[in-house]
Amino acid sequence: MKMEPETHTEPIGDEEPLFSNLDLFLFSLIIGLVVYYFMSRKKPEPIPDFKKLDTPPVSQRETSFIEKMKKTGKNIIVFYGSQTGTAEEFANRLSKDAQRYGMKGMAADPEEYSMGELARMSEIENSLAIFCMATYGEGDPTDNAQDFYDWLQENDDEDLSGLNYTVFALGNKTYEHYNAMGKYVDKRLEELGAKRIFDLGLGDDDSNLEEDFVSWREQFWPAVCEHFGVEASGDELSIRQYELKVHNDLNMNKVFTGEIGRLKSFEVQKPPFDAKNPFLAPVTVNRRLNKAGDRHLMHLELDITGSKIRYESGDHVAVFPTNDSALVNRLGEILGVDLDVVISLNNLDEESNKKHPFPCPTTYRTALTHYLDITNPPRTNVLYELAQYASDPKDQENMRKMASSSPEGKALYQTWVLDSCRNILAILEDMPSLKPPVDHLCELLPRLQARYYSIASSSKVHPNSIHICAVVVEYSTKTGRVNKGVATNWLKNKLVNGHKSTVPMFIRKSQFRLPFKATNPVIMIGPGTGIAPFMGFVQERGWLKEQGKEVGETVLYFGCRHKNEDFIYQEELEEAEKSGVLTQLNVAFSRDQDHKVYVQHLLKKNKEHVWKLIHTDNAHLYVCGDARNMAKDVQTALYEIAEEMEGMTRTQATDYIKKLMTKGRYSQDVWS
Repeated sequence: MKMEPETHTEPIGDEEPLFSNLDLFLFSLIIGLVVYYFMSRKKPEPIPDFKKLDTPPVSQRETSFIEKMKKTGKNIIVFYGSQTGTAEEFANRLSKDAQRYGMKGMAADPEEYSMGELARMSEIENSLAIFCMATYGEGDPTDNAQDFYDWLQENDDEDLSGLNYTVFALGNKTYEHYNAMGKYVDKRLEELGAKRIFDLGLGDDDSNLEEDFVSWREQFWPAVCEHFGVEASGDELSIRQYELKVHNDLNMNKVFTGEIGRLKSFEVQKPPFDAKNPFLAPVTVNRRLNKAGDRHLMHLELDITGSKIRYESGDHVAVFPTNDSALVNRLGEILGVDLDVVISLNNLDEESNKKHPFPCPTTYRTALTHYLDITNPPRTNVLYELAQYASDPKDQENMRKMASSSPEGKALYQTWVLDSCRNILAILEDMPSLKPPVDHLCELLPRLQARYYSIASSSKVHPNSIHICAVVVEYSTKTGRVNKGVATNWLKNKLVNGHKSTVPMFIRKSQFRLPFKATNPVIMIGPGTGIAPFMGFVQERGWLKEQGKEVGETVLYFGCRHKNEDFIYQEELEEAEKSGVLTQLNVAFSRDQDHKVYVQHLLKKNKEHVWKLIHTDNAHLYVCGDARNMAKDVQTALYEIAEEMEGMTRTQATDYIKKLMTKGRYSQDVWS
């Protein structure tokens, strides 16, 4: 009886719950653990699949030319070291040739692949690696072959005994280090155990590079046939590398309008800027340098403000020019095509890294204006492929003859194409029966290349500006036509009349550098537009003096035709001499007297001072300009000075000057 009231008199809020807080917490924890267990148990199941997808790594798949060759059934690979596109063009021709011999070839950029895989070439039956290697500047590799060159130098223990190879070198005899890169690759591959199956080919651009290549190629393929026991099919029909696709309803925002790399890169500019992503630099100054005369020497200034582009005195500025619209329109007219049709040329080899010959989709007008070289005489392979479109059998025969290695064919190509400076338009005009389809012509023409100019300013004085000094190229041909240099005429027309005139450009680093010690004397030798880098050097030495630095003697040897016509930068140079920045200004006016006077004559005249600077004071010599005559004549003058001042023999004098080059005290920035 007592219990009831006790039970009923307890407050309701104090009733003991069915589950305590601790029970609820434990229950929740158990549920959470069960859920986690089932979820985590299911997660690992797909992991093996992902792992399978991850092997081989993407980078390995992209850089393995061996795997690509296996996958596509190719057994010949043609690597190219190319700065201006010629070596790449030759590589493409050789890779296409392979089809005639029951073999399959691919052209390859060594920059895109792991060259260590050359050791695996024996995994592919009847395999062969061909190297088309150009030499740039003073015996240097081209930009895209620099890594390959470094790899060859650094890997002494590499075993390339399973590699069959041959090399065709592209160079210019007027340069000191003729075909140095091709010779090095040929020698180095042999040292690493590779088997040379045909002799090194030497192409000389000072003579006839095309003829050298054709002659080498004619002997090379029979040697390949003999080595591998194969025969030519005899089928020399044109083999198309690309197929045409016409776009009728494409959004024009997806069409390339002249960009080198990324679509719309000229509208939205993003650093860093390089060969594949040039900066659109506004032209702020464009003035004529010479006071009189037939030629037009010009000074341009490009604004690089905000671009993050850096340069040093002696570097080169590369510009991407465009072809004359009058030439493009005439091509369209003679071929009877609508130049504004939007097209793509798609590689028939779907595995190729090169999907298109130039940025696509685009229009014929854009391709012929921005991407294709229409002003240089076409090479023999272009004539051979176009011959099929000539309705006159005589024209067909002549075009094929010019593409052959017969003496008669070589002579005809030399006189009718090269000596007459016939570009593709002139050929089409002078051979009315030739009517090629414009898409095949676009496939065959080489790419329009960037043009390089020595920078005529110092970044210490002009950090936001790059100066160019150039002579406008214009001449009459044997056919009565007037040919104009693509880049210089395009630059000449970059006027600064209130509207923004721009130039797509990037910087190429150079070894042409002022001495590290400002106290070292410098002797600069640069006639004509060869003065360009020395304007930068003079500005820099002046800036160093302003900073209170001790600066060694700064001597300039400049040459031009007439004092009153083309003594370019006269005011700036005379002011630099007056202020003591230039300690000596020597100018040779070649045509102001009866006998010709050139810079080498002034060097000889001042031989005591020149020799003292070189031999006693550790001076650095710099030569810029024409490689064919001036640079050689200057070198000869220096040999003679060494002979006269020190009693050396010619052999000793030659060795002495070559040692200066090796030590980096004699630098050349020359062109032919």
